[in-house]
Amino acid sequence: MHSGDSAVPVITIDGPTASGKGTIARHVAQALGWHVLDSGALYRLTALAVQQAGGDGSDARQAASQARGLDARFEDGQVFLGDLPVGDDIRTEAIGVLASRVAAWPEVRAALLERQRSFRAPPGLVADGRDMGTVVFPDAALKVFLDADVAIRAERRHKQLIEKGISVNITDLLEDLRLRDLRDRGRAHAPLVAAHDAVIVDSSHLGVESVVQQVLGLCRARGLAA
Repeated sequence: MHSGDSAVPVITIDGPTASGKGTIARHVAQALGWHVLDSGALYRLTALAVQQAGGDGSDARQAASQARGLDARFEDGQVFLGDLPVGDDIRTEAIGVLASRVAAWPEVRAALLERQRSFRAPPGLVADGRDMGTVVFPDAALKVFLDADVAIRAERRHKQLIEKGISVNITDLLEDLRLRDLRDRGRAHAPLVAAHDAVIVDSSHLGVESVVQQVLGLCRARGLAA
């Protein structure tokens, strides 16, 4: 994969865990007819590879080695690690926690940087994550930082998991999100923070469609959409 064409427009949607950034990114990309990058999936895939290799995320060199050699691909809405579909496996809470731990290593982030940039292709890219607007695509045409109250994010994630048949205690889930927020915001390398030129959108009391329309409105204002 090449490192991406800097002339291709990019919209970044950053935010904390369970803020809805992935859902919003997919809807906006679909509305525009652009490509979409779920950067969190790459870190979750790395975490799964680390787990399969017997690691727990505490060894930076091992985690970075897995990231560099990541045999992952996205095809027809499915995610593969090697030849196996792992879409459900990487969405478990355990892998989410491990991904947050693995993502704190600068070596891992460096290993995945060019892979993320390679998703930049015509006619445009909508990229969601935690450092899309600050590190991966600092020249993005539009940067959105999607936030929401942690208790509301916990309720949303709890509902998603219940709908998937996964039983989880909401008190534990809330504590987990708080710890992930602390880890993501407090890491020394590429912390979760709004870019200085990002538009901050609080989705605490907004539905998906309202947020999507707000982002598309920002796109139109910047000449990125008709």
